[in-house]
Amino acid sequence: MLQYLPNGLTFLRLLLAAPLGLLILREQYDLALLTGVVAGVTDALDGFFARRLDAFSRFGAILDPIADKVLITVTFVCMAVVELVPWYLAIAVIARDLIIVVGAAAYYTFIGPFDFAASRLSKGNMAIQIGFCVLVLLSQVLDNIPPELTLAGTAAVLFLAAASGFDYVMSWTVKAIESRKSRK
Repeated sequence: MLQYLPNGLTFLRLLLAAPLGLLILREQYDLALLTGVVAGVTDALDGFFARRLDAFSRFGAILDPIADKVLITVTFVCMAVVELVPWYLAIAVIARDLIIVVGAAAYYTFIGPFDFAASRLSKGNMAIQIGFCVLVLLSQVLDNIPPELTLAGTAAVLFLAAASGFDYVMSWTVKAIESRKSRK
């Protein structure tokens, strides 16, 4: 029964996206921050338990990044709606993910199946996005967060979204070219 714990935690994280978004839209930032922290803890625990219990599954490998992306997308869109972040930032975050999904679909359609693994740059991008969301919500709860910190976070999110998106496009283009060459 414990082998289902990691996937259960991942599924819980996916379900937390709706209340997190709703709390942001209602401008209940303290509760949104708490919900985000709970989601972050489930993210850490699902990986920990998957390794500890040797409970890795294909379903979990697919669900984990989906849960992450849904949480991030909901958070950025809702923060843009209530004007905590500019729309261009939310669009940049979402566009990067859409480019990756469209690229993966194109690769699968024209080249074939592939093993998808997040690059270090992509993991760094996710960490910065999560940290930025926490910072933005924290700045609504605490008065002493300097606005320059949020501005620097905005720049970091934009830079890493562009850099990691470009990295995926380039690395998958190279893989596609190599795959085509090896078939000839």
